[in-house]
Amino acid sequence: MHPYVKVSIASAAVFAVTACASLAQAQEIKRTEIKRSDLTGTNMEVIMTVLEAPPGAVLPKHFHYGEEAFYVLEGAMTEVPGQPAGPRIPGTGGINVREVPHAGYKVVGDKPLKLLTVHVVDKGKPLAVNVP
Repeated sequence: MHPYVKVSIASAAVFAVTACASLAQAQEIKRTEIKRSDLTGTNMEVIMTVLEAPPGAVLPKHFHYGEEAFYVLEGAMTEVPGQPAGPRIPGTGGINVREVPHAGYKVVGDKPLKLLTVHVVDKGKPLAVNVP
């Protein structure tokens, strides 16, 4: 094999690994906890976070052992499988009720999605449980 071919194959492999690593990093969802506190008189806690999902990130379908309120800080287009893409509009919000699956969408387009979330959940249980 010609030496340039070996270098080209090696360069291509390094490029592919770097591109895959960059793609994986670009699709990671970041959740930053702002505050956590016990809910007075209960066995529950309040957890406030900022969730940042870059383009390409998938927010898996999941539920919580309690309520989740969210507020869209920075909007993006999202797509649920089998449905057309739709916008998450800044300044809007909603509430996801106890143990009802939600999300299961992908951030599409070129803008990240940024949400402020407040969970009032059972203490000692996982914040979220993924569902198929």
